[in-house]
Amino acid sequence: MTNAIADRVEDPIEHDAPRGELVGEPLALTIRRVALPAVIANLLMTAFHNVDTFWIGRSLGAEALAAVTGSIFWIWLVISLGEMVSIGLDAIAARRHGERRPADAARTVSEGLVLAMLLGGAIALATPFVLGWLFAVLHTGEAVSDIGRHYLGTYLLGMPLLFGFFAVDAAFRAKGDTRTPLVILAVTTVLGLVLDPILIRGLGPVPALGVRGAALATLVPRGLGCVIGVVLLRRRAMLHWARPRWNVITAIVRVGAPAAATGVAFSAIYVALTRITTQFGTPALAALGLGFRLESVVYVVSVGMGAAVAAIVGQSLGAGDVRRAARAGWYATGIVSVIGLIMAIVSFVFATEFVSIFSTDPAVVAEASHYLRIAAFSQLFLGAEVVLESAMGGAGWTLMPMLLSTFITASRLPLGAWAAAQWGTTGLWWTLALTAAARGAVMALLWGWGRWRRVRV
Repeated sequence: MTNAIADRVEDPIEHDAPRGELVGEPLALTIRRVALPAVIANLLMTAFHNVDTFWIGRSLGAEALAAVTGSIFWIWLVISLGEMVSIGLDAIAARRHGERRPADAARTVSEGLVLAMLLGGAIALATPFVLGWLFAVLHTGEAVSDIGRHYLGTYLLGMPLLFGFFAVDAAFRAKGDTRTPLVILAVTTVLGLVLDPILIRGLGPVPALGVRGAALATLVPRGLGCVIGVVLLRRRAMLHWARPRWNVITAIVRVGAPAAATGVAFSAIYVALTRITTQFGTPALAALGLGFRLESVVYVVSVGMGAAVAAIVGQSLGAGDVRRAARAGWYATGIVSVIGLIMAIVSFVFATEFVSIFSTDPAVVAEASHYLRIAAFSQLFLGAEVVLESAMGGAGWTLMPMLLSTFITASRLPLGAWAAAQWGTTGLWWTLALTAAARGAVMALLWGWGRWRRVRV
């Protein structure tokens, strides 16, 4: 039975329009051409965040690291809403390009940007009213909470432009262009790397802003990237401003909301896990944050690969080539699984050396190294989870993956609390690793099942 995810816009097919750029060449070449810039872009973001963590840890200490770690889980929750726009816009615009309807795709991009700005603006307006409650929920100490409020309060005010950047990236990706977002991100990342130590530590007339400076060093470059991206989209006729079609905006939400719900649930569950972690002290919380930063190489490579595959799947389905769409998912999963194996070995063998780069606190180094050695196991499965969930998002099939992924993630709370009571942080870290592996296995089963083939957007 066919799922009608969205009301189709009845614009005629433009028979003289070029064929979708992701359906007319050998699959391996397409994946390399499209995925490589997306992967590099995500690695650039990871490099920036790791440098950011370095400056925070070395300049501001363990309490600042713990405060930023607590903030990260709320930031993930909020960013999941922005990814709703990105995933929905990518799936629908890519399908329009595959159907040779670029004008409709350009108008859909404008509607994605409108939605991104509305959501980001609502979050920025709500921030002053909920900031205190966000850290009360975490049960962090007063010193950590005070630092965290400064960081998170600054970060959330920039959500309109950050969400806009997500929409810009999705618009280029849906067309098959991942090089332009890479160039934008490279330029803005260099700016961020320059700003980071200056704004955190101060330089000349620039005062030391501490964690507020760290947040601004992220937001200012991303805001600039959003503005540059909008200008380029308009010049290339990939963005057409018109009165918003609310049925299309609703379609973006319908496709993207389940995937966003996965991220929201993931973040909310990690907020609860943070409360479990805090019983073991500030070193354990700082270790959790450092561990996430250091294991993020596989994650961000997989996100970049998944973003490219989502566009390939969308255009392939729009062109009626279901077999190509299926092969794209498996091919990309194989690539990231090899990377996951390599990083698992490296993380296990060199855990202490990696952690020591970011912190000199002996307790933090010991606990974060312990976390990384356990988490190495889950990196074998992480790529399959991210890539195949993205591929199903590109097909517009997001509800079933969301339900199963959320169920597995939610099981971390009772399992983590029980395991922590039995074996301390070792039990908690193994709970995270085993449930991450389970999510990867489930996504592979869903992709092989093939229900995503019958979805229309």
